[in-house]
Order: sequence, then structure tokens, then C-alpha cells
Amino acid sequence: MNFLILMVVAVATSVITISVDTSHPVNTIRPLRAVGVGIDSDDAGKVPFLYSKPRTDQMLSAGLGVVSYRLYTELSIQDWHWNPTGQFSDTAHQQGYWLSSSSMSSPHIVDSFGYTLTHRGSTEDQGDDNGYSRIDDGDPATYWKSDPYLTSAYTHDPDAAHPQWIVIDLIHPKPIDAIGIDWTNPYATRYEVQYWTGGGDAIFSSSTPERVPGATAGVWRSFPRGSVSAGAGGQVTLRLSDTPIAVRFVRVWMTASSNTCDSHGAADRRNCVGYAIDEVRLGQLDPRGRLHDVIRHSTCGGNPDGDRGCKDHQTVIFVSSDDPWHTARDRILSGQDQPGLDFVSRNAITRGLPMMYAVPLFYSTPDNAAAQVRYLKSRGYPLEYIEMGEEVDGQYALPEDYAALYVEWADAIHAVDPKVKLGGPVFQGVNADIRVWPDATGDDSWFRRFLTYLRLHHHLSDLAFMSFEHYPFRGCDQGVTLRMDLLREPSLVRQVIGAWRADGLPKSVPMFITESNFANNGGPVPKQLAGALWMADWIGTALSDGVSGINYYQYEAEPLGHSHQCDRWGGYDMFIVDPHFRILAKAAQYYAAQMIAQQWLEPGDLDHGLYPVSIAPTSAHPSLTAYAARRPDGQWSLMIVNKDSEPHAVSIQFTGGTGPAQRTLQPATTVVTFGAAQYAWSGRSATELPQPNSGLLTSKVDADHPFTVAPMSITVVRGLIGDWSMTN
Repeated sequence: MNFLILMVVAVATSVITISVDTSHPVNTIRPLRAVGVGIDSDDAGKVPFLYSKPRTDQMLSAGLGVVSYRLYTELSIQDWHWNPTGQFSDTAHQQGYWLSSSSMSSPHIVDSFGYTLTHRGSTEDQGDDNGYSRIDDGDPATYWKSDPYLTSAYTHDPDAAHPQWIVIDLIHPKPIDAIGIDWTNPYATRYEVQYWTGGGDAIFSSSTPERVPGATAGVWRSFPRGSVSAGAGGQVTLRLSDTPIAVRFVRVWMTASSNTCDSHGAADRRNCVGYAIDEVRLGQLDPRGRLHDVIRHSTCGGNPDGDRGCKDHQTVIFVSSDDPWHTARDRILSGQDQPGLDFVSRNAITRGLPMMYAVPLFYSTPDNAAAQVRYLKSRGYPLEYIEMGEEVDGQYALPEDYAALYVEWADAIHAVDPKVKLGGPVFQGVNADIRVWPDATGDDSWFRRFLTYLRLHHHLSDLAFMSFEHYPFRGCDQGVTLRMDLLREPSLVRQVIGAWRADGLPKSVPMFITESNFANNGGPVPKQLAGALWMADWIGTALSDGVSGINYYQYEAEPLGHSHQCDRWGGYDMFIVDPHFRILAKAAQYYAAQMIAQQWLEPGDLDHGLYPVSIAPTSAHPSLTAYAARRPDGQWSLMIVNKDSEPHAVSIQFTGGTGPAQRTLQPATTVVTFGAAQYAWSGRSATELPQPNSGLLTSKVDADHPFTVAPMSITVVRGLIGDWSMTN
């Protein structure tokens, strides 16, 4: 590291005063447990290489701690075979409901895999979008089926308490007066055909681009003839209205099932509950009673177009849930390997701390999740926290449905280990409370309704922690937009933390941000200096506002990706990595991690107190934020983030507690800086190196006087408090 003596500034009139209130901490954290990382799916066959010792050593050198295991299969409408060894419920035909083996005799798991669902209903997913809807694929041999675990046989609620639904998106309004539904077993005996009216999008929120049925600008209305109370299944053509109605979104809302068995037979009761649709048609009836269908039916030729999926080939359909039934032939081979539980649990990346594991939920079975916990316990891996699924709001789930599954999974897991702490809902990156189609009482808060369900079913105690993700901006943002992003970040974090508490999250339940980066679409910003400034602000704000732990995403060093949106290269992790997986340089967020975990906080696993900070004058300098910690070594440590392109003169004072009213740090205080003078990167090529890239700058200042904070920088000021006032 470089070392110099920083000059004192003399112009007191422009000095910004940063005050630390030492009278009470706002949070107590242990760095290795509070500032961690997330790992996720990797390219096929790359797991041993990506976690090899030379690469692991580089990851660990950033100083971050506990590992959160992310579950990409949940984003891709897949069941996770967390142990490739196991069996299907229909063993003779290698199909059905999968149960990974919890046997100690199972081989050491290095890779694990996702399997697509045979009866998938949604056209789109959040992952690689390598599937398609069976509702409009034009194949009479395939069908969509809802999740059997959302029926009364498993929830012990009336089926009407968990309506299952499909939503058809015609993209543009079209005149509709009829629907054709080819039901298969089990079929709906009671259902409503409805249309969306009043504006907005029926699936994507109008305020944020989140994938959840939550736009509140419109309402669902039943077609004049859209109510069916005694459905008999089979091929149904239903006139919905006497005259066509121009609609974009059509919903089939199912509340009672025939409970007749599907094509897999009566040997497994899961085959005989829920709802199943072979094909759906929508349009107008001509005078001869023929339905002129406006839906595009396609299988995409069995080869969806990467992240565009089938949406350019078949009419987009969303569904409430999917049956996790699948076959041995459905394994994903396109590079979505999940790191094996044995391989990562024994890897140095854990630092010997309990990993936060995930269990598959929305596309799996409670037995499979319980077997995973049994396996982890039998192997002797430290086990403390388990997340239930991942980003279930992004799977269009209604809160009552996820809550019902949460209860079933909690019962199954706690039968194996009553002490393990369960949490969720693992919201996708959101900046505000999540709005969903209102219930019968008019409540449109996803999280509040989830909590209400747990409370009414006497399972609120099974929510040992609340977790969510944080991806606030777009990875291509630059210029004025990027500056505004940086200025908004602290208020966004506080806003979303406040929303969960306002929804009724008990104060005794801790919050974890288990996955986060600047944007959910990669882009250059995470590799740029702005990504480092954002990271310091996000983590400083979250921890100072009571969040118990955060996880930086992602840990593995993977090649840069190209963003067509801005014609730049970028990605999530802390390194510049070429197409051959060679680590070329450390990127901005690597240094931000060091500033947080090794400079602001004392490395290790001891308690730190975080304390309130105020800045004056506030309105004149919104680009300056600061976060105070009392370290176990007795030093006070202040992390200052300057998002301005100009330097600022600052003075630091400590108030509250015992002793003089105002106190400062002792002379020759340590200052560490990372900013524009140390690093720059544009993302214009796949092998561009940062220039400059000189690392952290260490200096000394006389903190009894004002000193300069560099432009576009993270600065850590660290030392002991003196016993004299600011006027001396």
C-alpha cells in the first residue's frame, strides 16, 4: 500500500461537520457474519475450477465472510436434484416426484442439477428461459398442471383459499367474446374467466419492473358469461359475452377441482389433485359457432431463444404454480450446474462458518427439502439458517400460496431439526413494498398477507428471519442518471427496510439481505468506481439501519458479459475476468469490500457497535454519507463516502456519553482512501484493464483539524478519541 501524510485544509467556512453520537449503538454486528457473499449456479463442469485454491485465495483476500447459497433452479422453473443420487416416485419409469438421497453412503457431491418440469405452464422465467408453456404449445400430448401441494389435501385449507390461475397476455388489446379450454384431469369444476380493466399491467408492477401479480392500476372483472359453477371437463367452448370486449389480459381463476387423476394414474394422490389444462384458445365466435383463435401455439421447436425464451413464438402465459412432476430426461444440460453441497461446504470459502443454505420450495417437495437438511446434519456441516426457496414473488406466486408451502416445508424440516432457523420470502430485488392483486379485504401488500397467513395458521414462529435481495438500479446507467442513483441509494435502503417493519415484521425477527449488487442485469457499473461507492453506501446504510447481515453477489470470478443495452462489458463479481476465465485484475468492488471488511471494520468475528451519524450542513452536501463503528480494538472507525466529483473538507466530532461535550480523534489518525485517483474502468472491451488500478492509499492526518476527503471516494478514518474539545 502507498503511504503519505495528508495535508490539513485551512478554509474552515466550507467545512462539513460529521458528528458521531457515542451514547448508544444502533446495531451490533460481527463482521464475518454480517458482511458476506453469495454463490450461485456455474457453467457446466466448472465448479472444481472456480473454487480451486488459487481462485478461492483471491476471493478470500477481499475479506468478506459468511456464504449464502443461491438457488438458480427456483428462478428457472426447475426442480433441484441437490443430490444427483436419489429416486423418483415412479421408479420403474424414472419419472414422478424426485427425492434426493440423504444417505451417508452417497458419493461426495461436486455438481448438482436442475430439471425442467414436464407440466410447466409459464412461457417466461427469470433464469435462462429455456422452457415454454404447455398450455399453448399446440401439442395435445402435453398439459399444464398446478402444484398438488397447494390443494386442501396438503394445506388443510379449502381449495378456494388457494385459487389457481392462468393469465393470458395478448400484448395488445383484442376483441374477445369466447374462450376454448381443453381440460384434462384433474379439471376445474368451478372457475371464472375474467379480463383486466382500468389500465396498467396485470403482472408487472407499474412502479417497478418486478415479476409479481401486483399492478394496482387495474382490476379483474368477470366476463358477463364467464362464470362456471358445474364444470364437467373435456373440450369446452364458452361464449363469454354477447358482444366482443377489447382486452389484453384474460385470467382463468379456478376454485374447485374434480380431483380426478391425471395421465400418471391413481397410485400417487398428488396426480389426482389440482387443475390441469391441455390447451387454451381465445377469440371470437363466428355465426357458425367456430372460434377464431388469436393465441399463437408453439413449442419453439423445442429450442427456446436463450433469454428471449418462447415469448416471440407462443402467446405469453403466466400461471399460479406448477406441478414438480418430471422425468429423468428433463435434466438441464446448458450450463446451470449448482455447486455440490459437499464441495462448497468443505471449501475454504466458508471460513468454517455456517453457510446459509437454501432448500428448493416452489418447484419441489417438502420431503426433498427435509432430506437435504438430514443430509447436511449427517455430514456434520454447521447448520444455522435456511432460506425457503428463492425469489418466489418473481414466480408470480400469491402470498397465501407461498405461505402455505412455507408451513408444509417448515413442518417437514423441523421434524428433522427443530432448532434450524428458517426464513424468507427471499424477495427479488425491490425498492418498495410489493403490491399484489387485492384480497377480499382489499389488502394488496404481499408481505403483510404472507405474515397474516403464518399468524392465522400459528406458524409465525417458524419465520426466524426475513430475507430479501437488493438490486436497485440498471447496470448501464452512466452520467447524470448514475449520479442520481448514488444519491438515492441510502434512502432506498431505508425505505424498503421500513416497509417490511410497517407490514408487521416483528422487531424480534432479524432481516438479511442475502443477495445484492447494483443491478440485476450485470452491466459495467459493478466493475466501475461508482459500483464501489454504491457498495459502501448500501452496506453502511443497511447495517446502520438494523439489518443483521448482507451478502454481496457474486463471489465466483467469471468472465465479463456483454450488455447489448449499452454496448459495454460488465458483470457482478469483484474481478476483471477474460473469456478464458483468467483473472486479469481486481475490480472496484474488490477494493470496496476491503475498505468495508478490513479497514472500516476490524477483520474477524468479534462484536462491533455501529453508531448514529449526522452531517451538517445536510442539504448543502447530499453527496456525502458516513457510517461509524466502534471496533473491538478500541478504535473508532468512520467510513465516509463522497459521491461528488469535488473534494470536501470535513471535521469529525464525537458527542454523547461521558467526558467533554465534543471530542475528536487523536493526532496522527490513520486514513485509508479508495477513489478516482486510484481506479478507473469503462467496460469497452472484454479484456480492458483498469487504468489506474493502484489499490488502497494509506495516510495519516491530524484529525483535531479539518482534512480533505477526495472526490468520488471511500475514505476510512480510524483512531482513538482524544480528551480535548474541537476548539483546542
